[in-house]
Amino acid sequence: MTEHETRQDTGQDAGAAAARATGRDTAQDAGLGTRQDDGDGTGDGAQVSTGKETAGAPEAAIPELVIISGMSGAGRSTAAKCLEDLGWFVVDNLPPALIPTMVELGARSQGNVARIAVVVDVRGRRFFDNLRESLADLDARGVTRRIVFLESSEEALVRRFESVRRPHPLQGDGRIVDGIAAERELLRELRGDADLVIDTSSLNVHELRAKMDAQFAGDEEPELRATVMSFGFKYGLPVDADLVVDMRFLPNPHWVPELRPFTGRNEEVAAYVFNQPGAKEFLDRYAELLRLIAAGYRREGKRYVTIAVGCTGGKHRSVAMSEKLAARLAAEGVETVVVHRDMGRE
Repeated sequence: MTEHETRQDTGQDAGAAAARATGRDTAQDAGLGTRQDDGDGTGDGAQVSTGKETAGAPEAAIPELVIISGMSGAGRSTAAKCLEDLGWFVVDNLPPALIPTMVELGARSQGNVARIAVVVDVRGRRFFDNLRESLADLDARGVTRRIVFLESSEEALVRRFESVRRPHPLQGDGRIVDGIAAERELLRELRGDADLVIDTSSLNVHELRAKMDAQFAGDEEPELRATVMSFGFKYGLPVDADLVVDMRFLPNPHWVPELRPFTGRNEEVAAYVFNQPGAKEFLDRYAELLRLIAAGYRREGKRYVTIAVGCTGGKHRSVAMSEKLAARLAAEGVETVVVHRDMGRE
């Protein structure tokens, strides 16, 4: 975040934003970092002893575990991102031998890591033989775990690899089909043990996300996160904006000498902006429109939206409107971040 970026209080733990084990987020609580529980508690309530509890202390709850595997190009990354958006702590390409250690660390996180998803694939093929031993270890500990296997036809996989112009990780000096055949044989036993097999041959990204949501979201509506960004048209449109609105229909506080030095975060400037004809009506109607759009985004599996609010210089009108709009979204339970891209550039 920049110095002009703020997070609206949604009543939820803002630290529950999605975190991958790629080192992007600061490790907390036994080296894992905090994840939002999404209200499902600690899975089945099973208990595990780590061997480090003190007398009389409560035992640690075992995190729920999902292992994502399957054919390269079948959608493992999409499935993992879906679980991440649902509040799971996701670890990509973890060596299978380390899965029990990850579960133990989660159990020691005092409930902050209640659900863990691990992506296991042939990129770690030298560790792959350890998977069965790790699964047996998890079963002995009473860990509730599920295996999700992503399958796809040879034709669909070849088409996907050719479209991105990348080799299959197992093809070596051969063809893509040779790598697919080798991988399918390597994963045959794991596929037979899978709790959920999803054939993505004819699925697009949104359809795969919908299937994962149906399996793991329960009765809860998937979370939507929003960034509300003020900007100045004279500095160019934000390239990452999903929605853009223009505040230049309102009088510019820049031409009021006593307001010119301040920004839209100043109370006097905000009062001036919202006392103009049409300002409050725009806020009410656009907030209502965003409710309709947000419901559609959730149905389509979109979890992040950037709303760009512009004026001439990105200092007064767009800033004031962005702050009010973000507050409306936050009040409706949308985790919202406000970014003032161009404030201070003049």
